[in-house]
Amino acid sequence: MKYLLTAILLTISISNSYSQTSQEDMLGSWFTYAGNHKISDKFSASTLAQLWTFEVAENFNFILVFGALNYQLTPKLTTTIGYGYGDIDGGFYTDKPHTYENRVFEQFVYKHKIGNLPIDHRFRVEQRFFHKLDFKSTSHRLRYRLGTKIKLNKTLFIRVHDEFLATIDDEIIDENRLYGALGINLSKSVNVQFGYLNRKIKGLNLHRLQAGIFIKTDHRKKQVD
Repeated sequence: MKYLLTAILLTISISNSYSQTSQEDMLGSWFTYAGNHKISDKFSASTLAQLWTFEVAENFNFILVFGALNYQLTPKLTTTIGYGYGDIDGGFYTDKPHTYENRVFEQFVYKHKIGNLPIDHRFRVEQRFFHKLDFKSTSHRLRYRLGTKIKLNKTLFIRVHDEFLATIDDEIIDENRLYGALGINLSKSVNVQFGYLNRKIKGLNLHRLQAGIFIKTDHRKKQVD
């Protein structure tokens, strides 16, 4: 653990020691809170908040919050419908006005194993409604994420996933997000992850440190004997 923290601090120190002007050259950050709240055997609610910054822990880029309702069709397949709200910075080191987003999405997640390796597939469709000053626009996005979680012991695990995104508007904008992290189970219901995310979009190759906390709660009524 101390070696991981040392590496993160060294990376931050190096990134802040240079005067860089391109967002592609900057090391940014991506902070995540995600919660899953069991309501019944079939239904659960999801909550999420994300903060992106152009530089490590500074220079605001984007914030997103959302809530969603999940229904477990089978032990392997879960469907979801949700709503999110976002605030997007006008640009890297610019005074352009922010863009605000209302987002509706539908998804399903399918989980299985290849041997002893757990595999998860997430398919998502998003309808995105933007407004900036008096201008409004709409776009649609398709997303597919392939991931796995590798347990190292009872406390530590590795999380890896790769996600492809395609925005369908006047043109198709492709994006790819590759993520790898070390996870630490703080309890049966809480874990934290520290990792790296590589985001490729519109010809840019962006590098982001990621830190996240993930929480599970169970609100089902306890059966009394």
